[in-house]
Amino acid sequence: MALWDKLGGGGNIEDRRGMGASFFGLGGGIAATVIALVLGYFGISADPALVEQLLSVSGLATQSESSQSAEFKGVDSYETFASNVIGSTDRFWTAALNGQAAYTKPRLVLFRDATQSDCGAATSDVGPHYCPVDQTIYLDETFFDVLTERYGGSKGDVAQAYVMAHEVGHHVQKVTGTMEKVQSDPRYQQTGSNSLSVRLELQADCYAGLWAHSIKGAGVFESDQEIKEAIDAASAVGDDRIQSTTGSVNPETWTHGSSEQRVEAFNRGWTSGQLSQCTL
Repeated sequence: MALWDKLGGGGNIEDRRGMGASFFGLGGGIAATVIALVLGYFGISADPALVEQLLSVSGLATQSESSQSAEFKGVDSYETFASNVIGSTDRFWTAALNGQAAYTKPRLVLFRDATQSDCGAATSDVGPHYCPVDQTIYLDETFFDVLTERYGGSKGDVAQAYVMAHEVGHHVQKVTGTMEKVQSDPRYQQTGSNSLSVRLELQADCYAGLWAHSIKGAGVFESDQEIKEAIDAASAVGDDRIQSTTGSVNPETWTHGSSEQRVEAFNRGWTSGQLSQCTL
């Protein structure tokens, strides 16, 4: 395990684990529509009627926020780890942007199963993601079990730090105006290996590599081999790797990039340490 305590903590973490799924009183139909839209944004087709039925069965549609279970009360090792990572990315990007943009510190919400964001419902099925509306990253750490079981990725701590740093990369795109510029382009709706959506994801991977490069000398990584966890995770979430589990790989539908593209983007930041290497 990497020595994350050397980074010093300080990240903006909110722990909602053990609080139940909370949609703040959304009715079943509304909640189902919101979830379907969020899933659609991430390239997952979902029928709102089916989602509503599942919500009704599970009782999630009208469940309100509950108090945190005893298991997650207080600051545990995972919160400390996440705080160290996010705090480190805050310090890195504040310095790296150096007046190019006013860097606001994002929040990281830890949850289990489902919670509410300003972008709608955040669920485990969607996976880790960034909501630009509330400038918050949503993470259910059990996602890494799925990543390992389904796609052969690593669930080690360096892999998880890479995912957090990738989502922070999207926050950087938000505060610098890159995200708005790209997403307002009519071509953003197109898919494919060189589409704008893929290029936005690859830039976030490169940003994650930049952050990893910035802590090389901090004594966090005890060997260069540990960074292989991050590379394995980047490879595991490639569109081709994910599509291969269904038996059909179609580059024309890609929205995040192939395993090769994602690894190359991360390595570009990791080896160069130069912001100029992470252009769209």
